[in-house]
Amino acid sequence: MSYYFTILSPTDVPLFNIAFGTSKSGGDGIARFRFPDTAQYMNQFIIHSSLDIVEEAQWMNGNMYLKHIDTYPPASAYISAFLTPSGARFLLLHQPPQLASNSGGQGGSGSGSMGGSMSGSLLLGSGGGSSRASASSIANNPTSPQTEEAVRQFMTEVYENYVKTVMSPFYRQGMEIKSPVFRGRVTAAGRKWL
Repeated sequence: MSYYFTILSPTDVPLFNIAFGTSKSGGDGIARFRFPDTAQYMNQFIIHSSLDIVEEAQWMNGNMYLKHIDTYPPASAYISAFLTPSGARFLLLHQPPQLASNSGGQGGSGSGSMGGSMSGSLLLGSGGGSSRASASSIANNPTSPQTEEAVRQFMTEVYENYVKTVMSPFYRQGMEIKSPVFRGRVTAAGRKWL
């Protein structure tokens, strides 16, 4: 699965963003988005298009973690959100792997989660059936309880590091986060949970 994580200020100014791939179930940690040439711009577009839904959901739910809040079907992208008490928003775009192009067309592109074994084999190579099934449940179903829990754990860990970063006397409110230490900790959290 490919991920694009961004932190937006209360005034929708991007403070931090990073793209990474899954490190679980044999993943190499490299993001492989559907639009490789324009992935950076498409990801920003998809994230910002979900902000209205985030603002609606924040008033209907008292939790900081809002779970999966939006879907962008042309790119098979799912957006999860996390709100901080200061009004900053953490948004995570996650995109399941594409179906293998050499599958002979048997699964079809519209097979949804039923094509899980093909995408699982794309992630794992030619792995066994039991590991393929465990990978397909998370990698091919971004709204599954296991995926939601992993995303929640990731967001919580990033939030703890975010608080430490913004409490630094060298950080000014609303400033872009350029700290290589923070970037490394977000990457480590992604490796750990996603």
